[in-house]
Amino acid sequence: MKRILALYGNAYGGLSREAWFLAAVMFINRSGAMVVPFLSVYLTESLGFTLKQAGILLSLFGVGSMCGTFLGGWLTDRIGHFKVQLGSLVMGGLWFFVMIQLDTFALFAIGIFLLSVMTECLRPANASSVSHYASPENVTRAFSLNRMAINLGFSIGPALGGLLATISYQFLFMADGFTCLAAGALFYFYFRNKTGHTIPPKTKDKAPSKSPYQDWLFVLFAVLCCLFAICFMQFFSTMPLYFRQVYRLSELEIGALLAFNGLIVFFVEMVLVYLLGDKVSLWKLIVFGLFLLAAAFVFLNVFFGFWVLIVSVLLMSLAEIFAMPYMSTLTVQRSGPQNRGSYMALYSLSYSAAHIVAPYVGTTVIANHGFATLWWGASVVCLATAVGFYFIVRRLTALA
Repeated sequence: MKRILALYGNAYGGLSREAWFLAAVMFINRSGAMVVPFLSVYLTESLGFTLKQAGILLSLFGVGSMCGTFLGGWLTDRIGHFKVQLGSLVMGGLWFFVMIQLDTFALFAIGIFLLSVMTECLRPANASSVSHYASPENVTRAFSLNRMAINLGFSIGPALGGLLATISYQFLFMADGFTCLAAGALFYFYFRNKTGHTIPPKTKDKAPSKSPYQDWLFVLFAVLCCLFAICFMQFFSTMPLYFRQVYRLSELEIGALLAFNGLIVFFVEMVLVYLLGDKVSLWKLIVFGLFLLAAAFVFLNVFFGFWVLIVSVLLMSLAEIFAMPYMSTLTVQRSGPQNRGSYMALYSLSYSAAHIVAPYVGTTVIANHGFATLWWGASVVCLATAVGFYFIVRRLTALA
């Protein structure tokens, strides 16, 4: 037990107070992340939309996410990450209360798009803040701490959301709104006068002011990240439908499975990042994560039973742990102080694009061919993406 406690102490030690407060902001924000995990069920069961309409609305959320990410990165390089994060938290929090009133397809489409734009401006600004407030040697652990806080919050949000959904889905929007505003208040009062570290670029072949869109290796890297995210986001877009329609799980059970993902990441990621450190190449960690994600989808088709869902969620969580922190680290290393917002925006855009593609493709494949075809297809995409990461990440790190 002492060794375990010492391991956790070392894993979390040495991080700045700003990094911890930034993690606290994200924890509060994500503790209210209840709407998106239950959105597909809410749209089909509460509002009565068809599966195709739900897929369109979920994709519109992705379109807004893409626009918000691009806007957030652009604004971060011009007015700073503080103003962008504060504006995103406050405006997004207030808009959740507007969403409660929208019950027609057209109005909900407009509302979900605007909500996504507001909330996703946070992503590149937050990523820039993490790198800004972390010391250079602790960048990966600072990103992992932030992700740990996000996942701890996400383990609470869906679990509580499952309980609230049994009463009224409107409570989900209200809880999401209140937590955004609370996170915004903490962020404003602590970070309004803070300064941080400057992390120098680690590549030899690019000027600090170079646009990420001219960095063709990084563009390819972002495309691969998008493919990874399209597969991984099935966990939040179509898997709740799978849990509901195939296994007949209740909202509480669905929320518990989603929360299980957050708990795994919370307890495991920081320790693994600390143990691995610089000992394992980035490409090996990311590729291994893709193999784990492929295995998670294969499990769903080969076996049946509630235990299969637990194993699949476990594998997806480990895939997230091995891949995502190091994708963020590579992005920071590839950028400079003047263009970090733009690089983070392009990296975040890969996930925003996945928000568009993942639900639409997922629901379309399910409607036409069933869940089994979707899981097999996702596993093949994961394996192909792993091959791409093998070549691109090795090239990117060789230039460092």
